[in-house]
Amino acid sequence: MSTSSPRLFQPWQIGPLRLPNRIVIAPMCQYSALDGSATDWHTMHVGHLAMSGAGLLILEATAVSPEGRISPQDLGLYSDANEAALARVLAATRRYSTMPIAIQLAHAGRKASTLAPWKGGAQIAPGQPEGWKTVAPSALPFLEHYDAPRALSLDDMGRIREDFAEAARRAARLGLDGVEVHSAHGYLLHQFLSPLANQRTDAYGGSLENRMRFPLEVFDAVRAAFPADKAVWVRVSATDWVDGGWTVDDTIAYAKALQARGCAAIDVSSGGLSAKQAIPLGPGYQVPLAQRLKDEVGMPTMAVGLITEPAQAEAILAQGQADAVALARAMLYNPRWPWHAAAALGAQVSAPPQYWRSAPHGVKNLFAGA
Repeated sequence: MSTSSPRLFQPWQIGPLRLPNRIVIAPMCQYSALDGSATDWHTMHVGHLAMSGAGLLILEATAVSPEGRISPQDLGLYSDANEAALARVLAATRRYSTMPIAIQLAHAGRKASTLAPWKGGAQIAPGQPEGWKTVAPSALPFLEHYDAPRALSLDDMGRIREDFAEAARRAARLGLDGVEVHSAHGYLLHQFLSPLANQRTDAYGGSLENRMRFPLEVFDAVRAAFPADKAVWVRVSATDWVDGGWTVDDTIAYAKALQARGCAAIDVSSGGLSAKQAIPLGPGYQVPLAQRLKDEVGMPTMAVGLITEPAQAEAILAQGQADAVALARAMLYNPRWPWHAAAALGAQVSAPPQYWRSAPHGVKNLFAGA
């Protein structure tokens, strides 16, 4: 074992939330809820990931209202039934894991009312079974052949702000360790930010300041509703990857405004707003975006996107490109990724004692406490 811990396995702080390492399990929709309520699938899925040894688990995009769900099977936190179901999942998980757990609160806006990905992911139009009318900053559909969303009124926006705040209060009652506000991937708050989706002529459209106004109001509402001694942060799409859309410079201005309001960290993704996006996919393709945010804003910064190898993750952190790495698909493919990373980098990781004997032959002191 190395005498000094690799950067990936050094503690990290998101505001008041102290994490044992810098591996974050990114939110991943499971499309397995019933009327917004977690099911036995979530008990198995969340419990599985909570034994992985990562520093933080962020629960999947969780809708703050029924119409804010991406699909009819999306997780929600808008009813007592939703809260009770998630409480059962968390209680089962916490019996065997001390991993910090946060939740991503979201509203899908014009990208709501869709089929699960394995069913094609297309929009379910109003009037079709399980479909509903979507809402957005402006009456512009995500795809030309989709049913156009209804443009939100100021009263509608007030209700959505309160929906986010109420979901944050429910998250607090559940004892969750943090809240990530979903402001990325073409969902409602990102729709307000991008001029490609926001063509309003009131105080919430036009200038960058106006387009940021509603997302910042939502952040303020969540921050006020969640305990002051717990962290609230934001996921952003740093660029639309479309000419004339949301840019990295815009994101820097947005992140600075969030920082001034008490945002504890920034989780840097990209894209999702337009079918015209031209994303240069490749290993770590979003890491330079995270580095710009880290360098120019200075908030604790997470990098995400095709980070799959331990040496790759360690290099991102060692070179100062981000403060932590968030893994999604790589964790689904290999839920023991942190164990394997610790073995490869000569570090220690937490694991249930029932699994200590799984350490590969020749790997000593892999599991803390073993």
